Amino acid sequence: MTFHILIADPLSEEGIQPLRSLENVNIITDTNLTPDELGEKIADFDALLVRSQTQVTSEIIEKATNLKIIARAGVGVDNIDLNAATEHGIIVVNAPNGNTNSAAEHTMAMIMSLSRKIPQAYNALKNHQWERKKYVGVELKNKTLGVIGLGRIGAEVSSRAKGQRMNVMAYDPFLTEETAEKMGIRYGTVEEVLKAADFITIHTPLLKETKHMINAEAFQNMKQGVQIINCARGGIIDEEALYDAIISKKVVGAALDVFEEEPFLDNKLLELPEVIATPHLGASTFEAQENVAVDVSHDVGTFLTGGLVKNPVNLPSVPREIMNKIEPYFNLAEKLGSFLIGLTQDVAEEVNIYYSGDLSELEVAPLTRNTVKGLLQRHLGDHVNDVNALYLAERKGITVHESKTTSTKGFTNLLTVEVKTKSGTRSVSGTLLNGMGPRIVKVDDYSVDVTPVGHIVVIHHKDQPGVIGRMGSLLAEHNINIATMQVDRSDIGGNAIMVLTVDKHMEQDELETLKQLEEIYDVTGIDL
Repeated sequence: MTFHILIADPLSEEGIQPLRSLENVNIITDTNLTPDELGEKIADFDALLVRSQTQVTSEIIEKATNLKIIARAGVGVDNIDLNAATEHGIIVVNAPNGNTNSAAEHTMAMIMSLSRKIPQAYNALKNHQWERKKYVGVELKNKTLGVIGLGRIGAEVSSRAKGQRMNVMAYDPFLTEETAEKMGIRYGTVEEVLKAADFITIHTPLLKETKHMINAEAFQNMKQGVQIINCARGGIIDEEALYDAIISKKVVGAALDVFEEEPFLDNKLLELPEVIATPHLGASTFEAQENVAVDVSHDVGTFLTGGLVKNPVNLPSVPREIMNKIEPYFNLAEKLGSFLIGLTQDVAEEVNIYYSGDLSELEVAPLTRNTVKGLLQRHLGDHVNDVNALYLAERKGITVHESKTTSTKGFTNLLTVEVKTKSGTRSVSGTLLNGMGPRIVKVDDYSVDVTPVGHIVVIHHKDQPGVIGRMGSLLAEHNINIATMQVDRSDIGGNAIMVLTVDKHMEQDELETLKQLEEIYDVTGIDL
């Protein structure tokens, strides 16, 4: 059988050699296809290789009747419709490690250029100005580098910074003090890192939680004279706030490889002499371009010849008879994971998933992956999916266990998720009700009946008369309407829980107002 492979974006010739070495392959390179042209010819191919230029939409996938695998030579897969690919049984792979070294080196180059004002001095020389006193820099030795996000790239940057004899202090939602100690760095919260650092480098994905995480308030918490670097994603830093912080001299230098709008026609940050910038070059090295092409070429070749891929980003095809049985539980599993991580403030160390009743008779591995995906997505975003969730959990030092029992506890099926942290254990249970869909039926030891969708507020309080009324009045003052309410208590006058669904997202300051009531211990907002 001959496999037909289409390369639709420019890839390194050296990078696709693993494909050319295979027998029975026909490789076509056509990098100038319009969407209509790609749609017309895609049905002829078993594999499609792209970078960021080609948009692999649901319309394209619908026409790809023979396509078995899509490979993205890079990290992001935002130009590929993952849901459509999964629905059509097409596996999607990427190259998450190929540009790690390139991005880490670019970050270090930006830090050094910033500290010694190299671009500014070069521009002065180009303009026939010899101004040694104007471009006096600072040494990196003994300075504190704050690293926000300690994934692959953040960890590589930390290692290189230690080589420059910098003191490294890092925050990551999955970093523990023990792990930090083993890496030879200091652990800190976001606030502690911002206050301590002389240089701050960002290495988080762009998520709802991380958008503008470096804002005006964050700049106020930083040292006077701090310098900041962003080679991760535009939008993590509030550019207006950064501009103001530079004008006020709170920030004395900024190195940016990414921007909120790319490409841009105008950005006033570039008018400031304290700012150095590059046009999103973090992965732009010959080696990185070759590495990502090699990685995806190996995966494509392995998959077409019957092997297992290393870097899948969607759920591989599951036999239909198995999928029919477990598919109804997919949404429940993910929602329970997302709900529970919203309740858990500390770093997860252990996850236990218990399957009861009908669930104990099913193949539950895909449900476990889906649950862990829900747990991790709050911090990792779309980078985590059903396939790589367990792998990422292991990399983050999170142990995952699954157990089955025939004990139903009054339900035909019951899925319980438990997360253990240093501060304790939290759990949530859910079930599927015939004709009514997923339900959360237990939060820790409290019984509830909550549909896991929309905007949810969990309130721990003392069981006393009037608490519910006063809480409702506070919400009304903020024009927040309660859609549903569930209440349970440990005993009369003891601890109690209130789970609300409300009509809109509640901001943190709105949640904090509920704590004005002395009977309320804790308030958590969760969006599902």
